[in-house]
Amino acid sequence: MTRTDRVEPETDDSERNLTGRPDLRCGWGNIKPSCVQVCNNSKGALVFLCMFGFVQSMLVNGFVNASITSIEKRFQLSSRNAGIAAACYDIAYVALALFVTYHAGQGNSKPKWLAFGSFALGTGAMLFSVPHFASGPYVYGSGTTDTCDPGGNSTTTGCTTGGSTLSYYLGVFILAQLFHGFGATPLYTVGTAYLDENVEEVNSGLYIGIFYAAATIGPAVGYLVGGQFLDIFVDIDIGNNGSELTPGDLRWVGAWWIPFVITAVLGWVLAVPLLGYAKELPGTAEIREKKISQADVRGGEKIAANPDFGKSWRDFPSALKLLLCNPTFMFLCLAGATESFLVGGFSTFGPKYVENQYNRSPGSAAILSGAAIVPGAALGSLLGGALMKKLKLTCRGMLRLCVVFAVCALACLLVFLLRCPNVPFSGVTQAYGNSPNTEEWTASNLTDSCNANCNCQGEFLKLTCGADSLQYFSPCHAGCAGELTPDADGKMQYTNCTCIAHNQTAGPVEASLGNCPSGCQKLPIFIAIFFLMMVFTFGNTAPSTGATLRCVPDSQRPFALGLENVLSRLLGSIPGPILIGYVIDNTCLLRQTSCGVEGSCWLYDNGTMSLNILYVTLGVKAVSVLFFALAMFSYKPIEDAAEKPSEGNTQYEVTAF
Repeated sequence: MTRTDRVEPETDDSERNLTGRPDLRCGWGNIKPSCVQVCNNSKGALVFLCMFGFVQSMLVNGFVNASITSIEKRFQLSSRNAGIAAACYDIAYVALALFVTYHAGQGNSKPKWLAFGSFALGTGAMLFSVPHFASGPYVYGSGTTDTCDPGGNSTTTGCTTGGSTLSYYLGVFILAQLFHGFGATPLYTVGTAYLDENVEEVNSGLYIGIFYAAATIGPAVGYLVGGQFLDIFVDIDIGNNGSELTPGDLRWVGAWWIPFVITAVLGWVLAVPLLGYAKELPGTAEIREKKISQADVRGGEKIAANPDFGKSWRDFPSALKLLLCNPTFMFLCLAGATESFLVGGFSTFGPKYVENQYNRSPGSAAILSGAAIVPGAALGSLLGGALMKKLKLTCRGMLRLCVVFAVCALACLLVFLLRCPNVPFSGVTQAYGNSPNTEEWTASNLTDSCNANCNCQGEFLKLTCGADSLQYFSPCHAGCAGELTPDADGKMQYTNCTCIAHNQTAGPVEASLGNCPSGCQKLPIFIAIFFLMMVFTFGNTAPSTGATLRCVPDSQRPFALGLENVLSRLLGSIPGPILIGYVIDNTCLLRQTSCGVEGSCWLYDNGTMSLNILYVTLGVKAVSVLFFALAMFSYKPIEDAAEKPSEGNTQYEVTAF
């Protein structure tokens, strides 16, 4: 097999030592302590890249996703608007990726870009917490009348306090997400290329697998820690004891903002060691000489191998054309877009789905979702990288592995056929008094003859469970006129409820504040199969990245990763959360309304939600399988490694897959 010429990274005069050779020591300017040189190798770089990936994914894929439901409630946002905010992370990535990756591929310092990314990430995290400090205490209707009051006033009050303007903070969340995107842009493009070019080719897949595994462990911590903070009341100066709400109450909002302040500090601190690395590590030149090109024959290897190619921005159109004319690379980009569509939708609204489908609190839903998504993603990333190393896969073998993983993930999507029926809700899913749903009955009509004279307010939800096993919007909507002392769990109890049939209860208590229990026991099965789906989905991470790096010329690898990530976000991560949020919004049965302005949804149609998500995800995943298959069949290497193994270099010998 032949080796191709490669462009050597340029080195500034300031980075050369007295002998004229590049100064590859780790440090900051003229400060290069001997004690930090122990980190100046591929393993040290991997550690800091893993830390960066861990913090980034803990923030964006953990804390943000775990807090989506709480933010929707606190700032009166619809799922579609929440999806738009989530998509802005990828919009920023798209806006910056091509510039960053092309600039880094011209021989400029990749670690400097990584340090910039870490600092920008910390800034975005701090911005994300700003709405909490600027919006004042959380108002959830603690001063409203709970019981039936024929002489009261049902008119909504307090609309001049600015409550209806809370949705304006959506702009701050969008700005914060843009900073998150700016921060992550160098990490998964320049960072991956920096790893690949500084390790031996036989170990590249393992290093990339470890890096992505660390990035998938971050959300596990994010979901777990974020879930714990969601069990603390949002206004920590009031505390749980100062609020009448409990985490199981639909109005509950936890302390979602605290993890963002912590992550901001971590991002700023981590920028310091990343800034200390040189453009390349000691020994990289020798590693570069041993590598063998596996670029696609239509990838422009000869053009890209020109030492002068890519050093000027005038070569940008030619560099872009080379990649766009590489069919294997383009099919991998399209497959990555479909995968990103699903991952973006699942990670953003996974906790919300579990919370509503299986009647869980926000904190519990975040932890359970994280228990399925994150370990599955980490295991899948490690599995993909380990199989690449074990089977010594070439580019073609990696593409075959991607097809197998995608088909397995497609089968697991049938888990959305497991769904729980809604608990009957009077006036929403069920007529009052357990009466049959006749043609005259209108869904989502909270007023009935039994509570028409109670002057109930419909702005603040106080979910109440009647002795007839029906849920009511509030004790007032259940027609309850009497109030008893709280039970052992601190829940208020009510009597004289005109909307509840008296023969349904044997004692004086006819209703209690809180959700009615759900008898659905399908959650463990859902979590188990969803875990497997995450394993197969993220099992594609290392082989698809490896195939992308192998099917293009070496000098174009950072730019190729940047273009792939741009396309995957434009066609996948950006529309994914927005479309899934739109699908979820369309299943809303009862929506919050404050001062005439619609806010977040209180109740969804579980059956319709699960089926709609199933239809969308099945279609997208089928397209993903198709694109991976087309990438495999269109791949034509310069020299088929399977037919001509390298003599005396068994580490590149291909094992049939």
